[in-house]
Amino acid sequence: MTSPFTLERRGLELRFRTVHLEARQWLTPDYVRVRLRGADLRGFDSPGADDHIRIFFPDDVPSSVDELRAAPSREYTPLAWDADEGWLDLEFAIHGADGVAAPWAATAELGATAGIGGPRGSMLVSGRPDAWFLAGDETAVPAMRRFTHLMDRDAVGQILVEVADAEHELPVDAPAGVTVTQVHRGEAAPGTALAARLDALGPDDRPTGAVFGFVAAEQAIVRPGRALLLDRWHLDADAVVVKGYWKRGETEYHAPH
Repeated sequence: MTSPFTLERRGLELRFRTVHLEARQWLTPDYVRVRLRGADLRGFDSPGADDHIRIFFPDDVPSSVDELRAAPSREYTPLAWDADEGWLDLEFAIHGADGVAAPWAATAELGATAGIGGPRGSMLVSGRPDAWFLAGDETAVPAMRRFTHLMDRDAVGQILVEVADAEHELPVDAPAGVTVTQVHRGEAAPGTALAARLDALGPDDRPTGAVFGFVAAEQAIVRPGRALLLDRWHLDADAVVVKGYWKRGETEYHAPH
C-alpha cells in the first residue's frame, strides 16, 4: 500500500546573516524566547519543521563572514519569522551557566549582535499522515510546535513533552484530536522520564494507518525511540525521525541533519 505521506530532503543555499537581539520573553523560569532582528533576515526561510540553523555569538560586530564563522556557535531550530519585516524567533532551554548559547539568550543586552547561518537543508513532510506521534524534551519543543502547524483540524495523534515539573510545563497547541501530555522528570536526569514513557508503549498503543514519528531529546533517547517506532510499531524507517538534540557533558554536540 502506498503511504499517504513521505519525508523529502531538500538542499538549500547556505547564507550567513548578522542580526541583533531585540526582545526576550521568559515562558518558564528556565525557558526563554528571543526575537532577533536585522535587514539580513529579509528573505530568510526555513521550510522544514526540524530545520537547524547555526547561531554565532561574536564578542563584537564581525567585519566579515569569516570573522562571524570563527565565533562560538550552536545549532537551534527556527520557531517563527517574518522574511519581509526581518525578524526571527528562537527558544532556548537554560540548563545553567555552562556553554555559550543559553547564557547569551538569558543575559545578553538588548541590541547585542549575533549571526545565523543556514539552514543548509530541510526535511519536508509531503502529504498527510494518518496519525502523528511527537516526543521530546525542552530542546525539541520548537520543532514540535512547528510540526503542529502542519496538522489539519482533523489530525489525530499524541505529543509527549518532557519537562522538570508543573512549573516548567511548555504547552503545545495542537488540534483537538492530538493529545498533549507533559511528562515530569522531577530530579531524574533529562530524557529518563521520556524514555520510560516510550518503553511503556506497546504494539497495541500504535495508532492505525501511516504514522509520522518524531522523537528528539538528550542523545540517550535514540535507543528507546527506535525501539518503539521501528521494533514495536514497525513504522517505516523513512517515515520517522529519531535523534539526539544534545548530549550530556558535550556542550558543542549538535544534532545530525
